[in-house]
Amino acid sequence: MKKYRYSLLFLTISFTLIYCKTNKQTISKQPVAAETVKQEVQHPQAVTSPIIPGEEAIKKMQVEEGFEVKLVAAEPLVSAPVAMVFDDLARMWVVEMVGYMPDTVGTGEDIPNGNIVMLEDKDKDGVYDQRTVIIDSLVLPRAICLIENGILVAEPTNLWFYELKNGKAGKRTLVDGKYTEGGNVEHQPNGLLRAMDNWIYNAKSDKRYRRKGEKWLIEHTHFRGQWGISQDNYGRLYYNNNSQNLLGDYFPPGLGAGNKNQKGVAGFNEKTVANNKVYPIHPTPGVNRGYMKGILDDSLRLNEFTAAAAPVVYRGDLFGEAYESNSFVPEPSANLIKRNLPGEKGIVVKGEQAYKGKEFLASTDERFRPVSLYNAPDGAMYILDMYRGIIQHKTYLTPYLKSQIGKRELTQPLSCGRIYKIVPKGAKTQPLLIPDDASRLVKLLSHPNGWVRDRAQQKLIDGKYNQTLPALREALRQTADPILASHALWTLEGLNSLRTEEVLALMKLPNWPLRMQAFAATPSVITPTSYKVFASAFETMINENDSIAAPCIAFLCKNIETFDQPAANTLLVRLATKYPSNRYVADAVISNLHDREEIFMNEVSPLLPTESTTFSKQLQRIITTVRSAQANRNPELLKKEFPKGEALFTSVCQTCHGPDGSGVKSLAPPLNQSEWVTGNKEKLISIVLFGLTGPVKVNGHVYQTPEVSGDMPGIGYDPDMPSEDIAELLSFIRKSWRNNAEKVTTEEVVKTRQKLSGRQKAFTESELNNI
Repeated sequence: MKKYRYSLLFLTISFTLIYCKTNKQTISKQPVAAETVKQEVQHPQAVTSPIIPGEEAIKKMQVEEGFEVKLVAAEPLVSAPVAMVFDDLARMWVVEMVGYMPDTVGTGEDIPNGNIVMLEDKDKDGVYDQRTVIIDSLVLPRAICLIENGILVAEPTNLWFYELKNGKAGKRTLVDGKYTEGGNVEHQPNGLLRAMDNWIYNAKSDKRYRRKGEKWLIEHTHFRGQWGISQDNYGRLYYNNNSQNLLGDYFPPGLGAGNKNQKGVAGFNEKTVANNKVYPIHPTPGVNRGYMKGILDDSLRLNEFTAAAAPVVYRGDLFGEAYESNSFVPEPSANLIKRNLPGEKGIVVKGEQAYKGKEFLASTDERFRPVSLYNAPDGAMYILDMYRGIIQHKTYLTPYLKSQIGKRELTQPLSCGRIYKIVPKGAKTQPLLIPDDASRLVKLLSHPNGWVRDRAQQKLIDGKYNQTLPALREALRQTADPILASHALWTLEGLNSLRTEEVLALMKLPNWPLRMQAFAATPSVITPTSYKVFASAFETMINENDSIAAPCIAFLCKNIETFDQPAANTLLVRLATKYPSNRYVADAVISNLHDREEIFMNEVSPLLPTESTTFSKQLQRIITTVRSAQANRNPELLKKEFPKGEALFTSVCQTCHGPDGSGVKSLAPPLNQSEWVTGNKEKLISIVLFGLTGPVKVNGHVYQTPEVSGDMPGIGYDPDMPSEDIAELLSFIRKSWRNNAEKVTTEEVVKTRQKLSGRQKAFTESELNNI
């Protein structure tokens, strides 16, 4: 029931606090010889992966011509880095998640040994040399965000805000006690990206956060990604999941999440780069499903992403024009970083891989595990390297992987960690420090380095620099630099000083990304007195056939509805009937219709040219889903009847199959009314024990990549997983939603486990059909 096509490397994890002992053996400075590669292919179990010091590990890397990799921090200065942020003085605040899987059975995973540390480069030579522990005794911390006078820290299940004074943590306030509710260690929210629109967004989450005075706002947004989240120069968000190169949004992140009956909204969670091919430079058999056909090629190299990690849209000023807005995605199980080229046409943002047959950066060191990438104050791109052999939670540890770990000596040590940066060869970099001077901060909003622009905007808002309002309005009015105008707009919004007429003026400009900012900012300025002006402007745009603006107008009808429901409804009807075949407009209209889908369908159907329009199909699909949900069984009663089963479902299955059992786009097919769930019990037990390799037909529809990921791992590989708990889990899903099948007994699970003893492979549909 877990995410399909898992690699061994789950990206939300880290290590025990045992510092690495540097391997003293001599490391060749030459690339791996062809004979060595041949040996690895033929006898991969005979090739070990020794610990290599950070500087020597760089010699194992091949990076794009014209670039070089520099080590800026390594153990024992930093251990198990999983996330970080830079502050105004270019100091790195790093999350160390040292408690994940201390051994193969996870003993002591709940020990509070995680840290937030601050690293400083005291002698200004580009290498960090001082470590200060800011917060310690955390249990599996996973993300941070600097804001105002403090720092947000994600420590499951909580999101905390710590006040900071002179670099020390003080008073702690609980922001969200359910930040990571549901999911297990490997599938919980992370990111805490402070975006251009002044909200804080996460991966693996449908929540966003913002501080207003002393209060924290929590709002529902689109569910995005798995590990890591980034933004482009106009605040559009990018993310991914294990098996997807890059996903992203075409629209501003604050729009379109108003209808909880709607499973997906066109223009969000789109495949920004659909090509998932990877090109390792050495054999990579150490992936959890490496024995399966198609996962590795004939030379034992990974074929496609299986552990895609935190991406970054490069917004620095160091790499040159060709790299502007390129996206970079780490694949730690293949020891590489991929480069993607951007592409934009109208509202659609689609890119492609930069190369065929090679990567931006790749290493022959199997312990090189790049998991997070960052823009930085010096314009370079920074890499968090967890530097470890193989990582896999006990629940999904296959016999194949156990064999790899043992034969290849990949377990120890557990607490190495490196931070690198990539720069043009020979470049002398110097971080730009963020000043306190108000006028200089405004000027930095046009700096060529996106990290600098973001931080200047944030500091103007955090410091309440209201004396800069005239300069900000001047920056907003100019049209020569749309990126400066965008930052000026959102700085004014953050200072509660943005005006209606300023937003409306931007909506009339020809530059779409800048117009998009105006639509995104409308909810901040729309009021009981101004909504009529916006409604009139939207009506004019519809009359002028402004198709590119139409989806945003539809999204914003939700804000008009707050003050005038008939006016909002009139706009929605006009949009639905004017653009019946436009999927972006259709989904944007539907995003306003929570629990009144059928009423609107009855109203608009006579006005549509045919019942088979895109709009009609999309709306009818949701109506059918709502009707189905209304017939679901009482979840609270099921929780009481199957407490262990419900807990297992929430922590293991829900992430990919959805809390309503309807499946999740690009992850997994539905469990609700699935014949695999309600049918033959032995087949279901077999799937849960050992996994299922797609494609698979559910209710007449064949699910395969890229609609879902290609492989679902089982949980039966863990000998400590009680058969009683598995029976409860299966009974729970066989009774949930609209399912009403017979319970599964402990004895039936035990019998199937015994029958399949020694099995290592996941099942295929054809195998299951023979049971």
